[in-house]
Amino acid sequence: MLEFGYAVVFVSDMKRSIEFYRDVLGLPLRFQSPEWAEFETPGTTLALHHTDALSAADDTKDENVAGQCHPSFTVDNIDAYHERLTSKGVVCVRPPKEEEYGRTLAKYVDPDGLPFTLSQPPKGQA
Repeated sequence: MLEFGYAVVFVSDMKRSIEFYRDVLGLPLRFQSPEWAEFETPGTTLALHHTDALSAADDTKDENVAGQCHPSFTVDNIDAYHERLTSKGVVCVRPPKEEEYGRTLAKYVDPDGLPFTLSQPPKGQA
């Protein structure tokens, strides 16, 4: 059986990124070291790994680029979470918008320019 275990985000500044994922997004920190950190997320682990290689990401575009991956988090009140993130200075590249299939999506970027989305299921679905 193949089981998905970790999503790893490579970061340039471990302290800043831990503060972002823990304090801004609100993920519970499980473990941290100078080169590696892990956050509790249901079903898998979100990990940070320090790197000196900087990204050429353009945080001003709402594009999905082939060969790249980004985290997506499900929330029960996307408008409240959107307000929380933007009030803390998180860059929003796509405000919450209901898609034709019923989910509401919004897209943001982390301190290194990595895109991530928030998703709210349609009412009555989990």
